[in-house]
Parts: sequence; C-alpha cells; structure tokens
Amino acid sequence: MLRVFAFLALLLVTPAVAAPIESFDAFLRNFEAKALSAGVTRDTWRTATAGLTPDPAVPNLVESQPEFTTPIWDYLDKRVTAGRIERGQAAIRKNRALFEAVGQRTGVDPYILGAIWGMETDYGAVLGNAKLMRPIIRSLATLVHQRRGRLEEDAADFIAALLLLQRNRMAPAELVGSWAGAIGHLQVNPSNVIAHGSDGNGDGLVDLHGSLSDALATSAKFLLDLGYRPGLDWGFEVDVPDGFDYLLATRDELRPVAFFAERGVRRVKGREFQALDTPVFLYAPTGAQGPKFLMTANYLVLKGYNFSDSYALSVAHMTDRLKGGGDFVASWPRSTKFPNLEQRKAIQQALLRLGLYEGAVDGRIGPVSQAGYARFQASRGEVADGFITLRTHDELVDAAGR
Repeated sequence: MLRVFAFLALLLVTPAVAAPIESFDAFLRNFEAKALSAGVTRDTWRTATAGLTPDPAVPNLVESQPEFTTPIWDYLDKRVTAGRIERGQAAIRKNRALFEAVGQRTGVDPYILGAIWGMETDYGAVLGNAKLMRPIIRSLATLVHQRRGRLEEDAADFIAALLLLQRNRMAPAELVGSWAGAIGHLQVNPSNVIAHGSDGNGDGLVDLHGSLSDALATSAKFLLDLGYRPGLDWGFEVDVPDGFDYLLATRDELRPVAFFAERGVRRVKGREFQALDTPVFLYAPTGAQGPKFLMTANYLVLKGYNFSDSYALSVAHMTDRLKGGGDFVASWPRSTKFPNLEQRKAIQQALLRLGLYEGAVDGRIGPVSQAGYARFQASRGEVADGFITLRTHDELVDAAGR
C-alpha cells in the first residue's frame, strides 16, 4: 500500500512539458554514455540511432492527452461503449481458458485485465495500425529530447527499449508501440516490461505484442507488484446525503467503510455494504453533482497503471460492464463549462498565491488542485467539493488578485 501512495505522490507534482535544450543530434551524442553505462552495447546504440530523427507529432500528442483534457463523462462515453463491451465479452469468451488460467495463477480479476485490454488496444484490434503503432525508439528519443515533465521516466524507458532490442535481437523497426512507448495488447511501457515482463506461454520470450498470454501475465504481475489485492473490488457507487462534509473526500487517508456509513453514505439501489472494515476513500469526480464512489486501494493500483482518474474509472467501470453490470445510477452534470488550458494554469497559480496548492502550474487538474480549491470553498462557506469549473477561474483569480 505504501508503494502505491509513494508512486502517486511523486506523479502529483510533475509538470506536463518543458522544452529541448540542445539539437536532437547533440542530444543523441550526449545520451550515448548514459545508455552504455546502463548496459546497452555500442552496437545496439549505433544500430538503433543511425539516421534517427525526432517524431514531429509527439510534442502535440503530449499536450493533447485526452485523460487530462476531456470531461470525465465524455471520456467514459467514448471508451465504455456498447460495442466495446460486446466485443470484450466475445474476446474473453474466445480466450476463456487463458483468462481463467491467469486469474487462478495470479489472483488478479481476469475482467480487469480484459477491461485494460479493451481500453488500450480494443482487444488487440489496433496493433496492426501503423498510424497508432510506431517504432518506439524514435518516439522515446523524441520524448526525452523534448524534456517533458516525465524526463527521468522517459529516459529510463528509452534505455529499457534499447535493452529490449538487445535482449530480443530485434531490429529497431520491429519494436513498436504507442507514441509514448507503451508496448503490446495491454500497453506496458518498456521499463515495466523489464521489471514485470512475464513469459505467459512458456516459449522463453516475453512478447507483449505477439502473445496475448505474455501480455496478460505481464500486466497481472505489474498490478500485483503495484499492490493489487486479490479478491478486493475496485469500489462501488454510493449516494451521499445533503450536508455531507466533502473535505472528507480525500485520498490522503483510507478509512473503513463504516466511517462513511455512519455519516449517511449508502450504496446505490439499496445494496448493502459487504465488509464495513474495508479501507476506502470517497471519490466525487464532479463534486456534489454526479456519480460518487467509495474506492478501495485497488482503484489506486489502477492509477499506478495509468495515473489519470478518467482512465482508472473507465477501466473499473468497464470491468463491471464486461461482467454484465449496468451503467452508473447518478447522471453526470453534462452542461458544466470548464476552463481552458491557460485558465487551468491561472487557477493553479491563484491557489499557489493563496497558499492552498504546492503542485506544478501545468494545467492538469487533479486531486491536489481539487483539494486546494475545496479548502478555498470551505473558507467561504460553500459546499467544499473541489469541483473545478469555469466559474472557479473567476472566483480564484479575483480572490488572489489579478
């Protein structure tokens, strides 16, 4: 559990993107020594980087990641669709023996793995799409050269990709993945392939692109190493009473279900809580409006796989839908107007000036920004739900002084 919180705390303060400090050729020359010291051979380096040029599409893709720029209901609408649910159920039935074997061997819910598979590659359908799957040596070299907020992680992935080339005796063009370097059916970045890669089919190789068995085994081990607890649900939708103190909706501390039940929080549709001692936190993605959830530590594990709450909630919801569950009960506040990137940065800057925020001014609104805004709301006697909208911008900028 501590590993999950430490991982999340690190990512909460990383900025989105910086800028190159040298030409691409100079970057490659200067990075060579770091790669060689990490175990990349000179032959591998020279083969991988000969004639290498930056990918011009990558910087724009960094800035436009939908996990951080799309309202959560739009993100869910586009990913947890009737067609994807139907395709997923069919894909799991087709590979039932494989999914059951991975679940029995690891304890990881096979439907979570199925949901990630569907979210990441539409059950493998996009793996042959050259527009989406590209040589990741070029992508990762471009990301490191661009020096976005994940510089150390991108550099580690670049080196890991080179080591994968070396280990598997592949040509650079054969190691393909997303623009951010993620590989295979369930899209695992190279550093995590090195750390958690598992040979699911016993052929002596770890091939996440060509072997669904390897991909499922690797992602199951990845989730377990992040702290996944077998048999524990990701969470459940709840009703919250009027007058509830939303300052209690923090993930800094997990509290027993009983803590929230005593304050009037109930499961939707009259369902009963099964274990009142399960540690949870209240997640209200759109504040007092819209669906609300009590989340377990396994939800935080999903955020270790991909830090976005929109992504994690989509995987969690898709897991239930693949099992035959229904949609959320509460409706999203779809008429809400949100701030643009510059306004989101201004919100974070205002929270900084007011002493309510210590994160980066990057326009990525997440739990830290929301917690700061909730404290601001509480100081004004408002419902302190931390839901940041366009109105938030005007409030905070005025309060902090233009």
